[in-house]
Amino acid sequence: MRAARALYLSALGALSACGFHLEGSAPLPTQVKRPYVEAADRQSDFAQSLRRSLLSNGARLQQNKSDSSAVVSILKDSFTRRVLSVSATNQPNEYEITYAVRVSVSAGDKELLPPQDVSATRTYSFTEPLLLAKGHEEDSLREDMANDLAERVMRLLSRL
Repeated sequence: MRAARALYLSALGALSACGFHLEGSAPLPTQVKRPYVEAADRQSDFAQSLRRSLLSNGARLQQNKSDSSAVVSILKDSFTRRVLSVSATNQPNEYEITYAVRVSVSAGDKELLPPQDVSATRTYSFTEPLLLAKGHEEDSLREDMANDLAERVMRLLSRL
């Protein structure tokens, strides 16, 4: 029993010493602990995902810029769709969707993170009889891409 406990504690100590973190958790530096999220569209999938990620990593979001320790600016938040292939009857068979964001972080006059572009691209097939289901698939992919981008931005923030 004692040997198992000692082994457990030593393994736990080794994991914490190597910088191990659970997936999705990124320790935030103190200058980003009380951020204000500035976005043209505060209800976009990415803006909401970023706020959730900040909260789950210990940040206390501020309602006013003046109360914040840093301002996370979402300079660009765009979602595009383009046709990749068409059928013999000129109907779309496959789409490519891209979610692109540009973020920067500042604290007062100091730029902590210069504007960074982050994007994700996915493809999905399309058939006319499954129109409703494919619409839901695109919505689901957009949400997943927004979550992925928010996690990538969190990794950028954790390195400040």
